[in-house]
Amino acid sequence: MTHLQDPLTTPVRLIHRANQLLSTVFQLDFLAPFLLRLYLAPVFYMAGEQKLTGFENTVEWFGNEQWGLGLPFPWLLAALAAVTEYVGAILLLFGFATRWICIPLIITMAVAIVTVHLENGWLAIASGTGIFATERTAGAAERLERARAILQEYGNYDWLTANGSFVVLNNGIEFGATYLIMLIALFFMGAGKYISLDYWCARRFGQAS
Repeated sequence: MTHLQDPLTTPVRLIHRANQLLSTVFQLDFLAPFLLRLYLAPVFYMAGEQKLTGFENTVEWFGNEQWGLGLPFPWLLAALAAVTEYVGAILLLFGFATRWICIPLIITMAVAIVTVHLENGWLAIASGTGIFATERTAGAAERLERARAILQEYGNYDWLTANGSFVVLNNGIEFGATYLIMLIALFFMGAGKYISLDYWCARRFGQAS
């Protein structure tokens, strides 16, 4: 009796062979956390520097209930947020104490999402169309079109838009949620091999990074 080959054998073998080929690429897995750190470092550096440079205004914004966040202990919270972002950016850049600095940065981003951005929906930039568009963003898009018409009629519109188009900031959670997810990924992944001080400290002292 002729032995019939299992019809699943060939595709399973192909998948196994493909996985073997991918294993060589996985040797570059340290690039993923490195690129996350490289992306997040300037984001938090600029945010922290802005808070520290205008610290009095930052404190007032943290504490004011009418046009600010209305948070308790505004001086303390503003200082914690500014220092966390500023120092965190440096630590992320060099990949030092990465998991530890991710914890306060995650808390900072979560607080920012809830207190600043959540009420504005998802979109960071207002758009009148799409599944994430709301009545708020539709209204902003309508006003933007009106503003463009005024500028095109009465202003030098080509010069005004030479370096980019006009947009309306919706200030939704889009960017904050993205940074939060990246920080959570870094917390579980660590700083990565080779291009981080965490890795070399672990090699030196025999501890996990």
